[in-house]
Amino acid sequence: MASLKALKIRISSVKSTQKITKAMKMVAAAKLRRAQAAAEAARPYSERMASVMASLASKVAVGPQSPKLLAGTGKDQTHLLVVCTSDRGLAGAFNTNIVRAARRKAEELTGQGKNVYFYLVGRKGRAVIQRFFPKQIIHQHDTSEIKQVAFADAQAIANDLVERYQTDGIDVVHLFYAKFQSALVQEPVAQQIIPVQAIEGAPAAAAGAAVDYEPDEEEILAELLPRNVAVQIYRALLENAASEQGSRMTAMDNATRNAGDMINRLTIEYNRTRQAAITKELIEIISGAEAL
Repeated sequence: MASLKALKIRISSVKSTQKITKAMKMVAAAKLRRAQAAAEAARPYSERMASVMASLASKVAVGPQSPKLLAGTGKDQTHLLVVCTSDRGLAGAFNTNIVRAARRKAEELTGQGKNVYFYLVGRKGRAVIQRFFPKQIIHQHDTSEIKQVAFADAQAIANDLVERYQTDGIDVVHLFYAKFQSALVQEPVAQQIIPVQAIEGAPAAAAGAAVDYEPDEEEILAELLPRNVAVQIYRALLENAASEQGSRMTAMDNATRNAGDMINRLTIEYNRTRQAAITKELIEIISGAEAL
């Protein structure tokens, strides 16, 4: 049985931890409101952009003159997985779920004989991916200095990805992030962003579907396709920001309640130990008095 001093020190330590987790929960709750609003505001534009690009992909005629970002390279051998995680922990299973989804996709592609590489955004996914795929991480984008997600951050990542896609022999690029649904639910999402996936069941270009471009098809697609990549990455960063705060708020709430339960148990144990010590002293005093 622990001594009274040890129990008292432990109770004090758990109380200090409880204060920290409670404060972290309140901070996460305050940040969540703004992050959730930003993520929800970006969804209509990004979803519409993805829909328009998918429609174009279903109508484009694949050939040597077709934009690679839209029609692809004509091969499906080398895949790049862009894994977006956070730079800080204490966010429950938020980072774990994203990395697990990326690992499953990597294992599936590897089983099919494909070449798989990783492009990491954020630091928390590196340890696990490096353990299972030590030689397949080609880059890690540092986001530790980002206080609030801006489109310029997504643009920088998108430019790097497009350049690597055009020069490094990559055929397909997948994006992994967590879609925010509520403070309790953050759904891992896998999305192919390069080349654009055509709408399933849509008629091919040869079927006669026409798209009018103004002023010029090449000029419009040269601007539109890289922007689509940046928009999808921007949405992923916003969704991740909201998901991280929601997951952290839930995790810290659970930690605060668990600390309270532990304090109650330790207090009961402390009182029982103290009562036992008092009883023992009384018995010794009574025994000594009777001996006289």
